[in-house]
Amino acid sequence: MNEPIVARHWLAHAAPKVAPLVATSTVLILGRIWNANGAEHSTGNAALMVVLAAGAATAGAFASAGRSSNGVLAGTAFATSGSLALAGVAGYADGWSLPILLWAVATAVAYGIAARHWRTDRRDAIAYQRGTAHQGAEHAHTERVEALRAGAQIESARAGAAYAEQLATALITRATLPGFNPYALTDAGLPELPVHTEHDQ
Repeated sequence: MNEPIVARHWLAHAAPKVAPLVATSTVLILGRIWNANGAEHSTGNAALMVVLAAGAATAGAFASAGRSSNGVLAGTAFATSGSLALAGVAGYADGWSLPILLWAVATAVAYGIAARHWRTDRRDAIAYQRGTAHQGAEHAHTERVEALRAGAQIESARAGAAYAEQLATALITRATLPGFNPYALTDAGLPELPVHTEHDQ
């Protein structure tokens, strides 16, 4: 029975591709909103963002070091550090040149990291599909061999049953004919027939 083909919506395909752009653009917009609400040239706000960004970067360094390194946690920490740095610059700067430059750099880096994960996911998906197809082919071959073997056994049993039935029918028919002598068959080397005669009684 064929499985139904489920077509993914185009948004499901496009969402991962635009996620880095949406993330960096959101940080830039929030930083500029913060700039318009008093963060421009605010040393205290800039210092706060520097401390937060440095703390996130330090956490990412610790998460990626050692034997018990966690790539997901390290990546999240570094992404948070970059976002805080971008937001701090966008909030502190008085123009758009530096925030736009940092936004472009952050977007390019985000797409570079995402592309690496996309390649890994695609490679894993292809390997899984190939393994599944190989296992399916092996199972299908085994099922075909077993089906042929079972069919041969059934046909052999049917042929044996038909032969036994035909032999029994022929012997019964021959026994009803006049002048039939079952001992002649025994003398000819055929199996002895269970015939009851007056001598046996």
